Amino acid sequence: MRKVRILLADDQPMIYGAVASLLTPTYKIVACVGDGRALIQAATRMKPDVIVTDISMPILNGIEAANILRDSGSTSRIIFLTIHQDLDYINAGFAAGALAYVAKPRMSADLLSAIQEALVGRSFVSPIASKATS
Repeated sequence: MRKVRILLADDQPMIYGAVASLLTPTYKIVACVGDGRALIQAATRMKPDVIVTDISMPILNGIEAANILRDSGSTSRIIFLTIHQDLDYINAGFAAGALAYVAKPRMSADLLSAIQEALVGRSFVSPIASKATS
């Protein structure tokens, strides 16, 4: 059975290194990129099943990149992995086409569940971030 292919986008190599370590036993990491433009280029070329992206990145932020991918017809499932936990960011992430929103402090606890939910078309929000929606 083919492993789910994941593209990681974060401007901090330490973060995508930690994410890759967490995901590699179950998923195939196809690339790690550090800005929104590189995210769009890699996603267009590689057509990953899932994109795990930060919001705050140079050139284009993750929300801008997700909007462009959505408008171009990308079928990759988008998951935001970010420090931002307020309602405006959460709403913007979902409006850009994301299926999941994971708070970085909850990465170890929530990211695998978020990916599983996104792969079957269900949304997921980290409990800490979901308190911002209350």
